[in-house]
Amino acid sequence: MAEPIRVARGVLVPGGAIEWRAARSSGPGGQNVNKVASKVELRVDLGQVSGLSAPARARLAAVAASRLDAFGRLLVTSQRTRDQIRNLDDAREKVKRLVERALRAPRPRRSTRPSPAAVERRLRRKRERAATKRGRRLGPDDE
Repeated sequence: MAEPIRVARGVLVPGGAIEWRAARSSGPGGQNVNKVASKVELRVDLGQVSGLSAPARARLAAVAASRLDAFGRLLVTSQRTRDQIRNLDDAREKVKRLVERALRAPRPRRSTRPSPAAVERRLRRKRERAATKRGRRLGPDDE
């Protein structure tokens, strides 16, 4: 069983939700990549992540949607280094950052209105541009 990932106070990815395997990497390593399985594929069952509120769980599902495998598990890979253990740590860090990102609620958008001066500038530019284009038109006696 894998070691759990502690994301924040009260938020934990249990070891039972994590499954990993090694594969041959296409990354750095020269001839070594043909012999050593240093790439790490980490799969996480997001349903088992504990300590998430319902909105955070929904955000996590949205953030991880493009990385889900056929069984609905999050798939994270790492082949950054030539060392399997460092790649495993990197993949675990990626999962941690993904869950942390889901914990932060987005700032609500406040609708704004352009100032009267900005509206006037925009309309003045439109009038100037229209006049420029009107000046380019061929008149009935300009053929």
